Amino acid sequence: MPPNLTGYYRFVSQENMDNYLRALDINVVLRKLVCLLKPDKEIIHTGDHMVIRTITSLRDYVMDFDLGVQFEEDLGPVDGRKCQTTVSWEGDQLVCEQLGEKRNRGWRHWLEGDQLHLVRRGPGQLAKSQSQWAG
Repeated sequence: MPPNLTGYYRFVSQENMDNYLRALDINVVLRKLVCLLKPDKEIIHTGDHMVIRTITSLRDYVMDFDLGVQFEEDLGPVDGRKCQTTVSWEGDQLVCEQLGEKRNRGWRHWLEGDQLHLVRRGPGQLAKSQSQWAG
């Protein structure tokens, strides 16, 4: 049975974010700004429904979805694109596939102890981040 990810997670670290954003053709100003942010995550996980809020000092980003059901994700605040997104479990990892203008795009979340790991995948690049469970 997959874990329940409900909780608040404080940002700890990230790696390779600039190269990942460059692979998505994000302009240099937005890339530099994103790399300075230290986003927290709030996850509400109820059965097959999840809400993931990415919280920053500039703007929050909310994903509200049912597991295994494709939906249109508006990435306007991130990169101005829309894509067809499906989030599902692969073992103990929450896996997101984003189909759209950029190929091979998505992410994985998983827990190791009280650390929430996130690996973002873009064309030829991975960006990794960690957050600490805070309640």
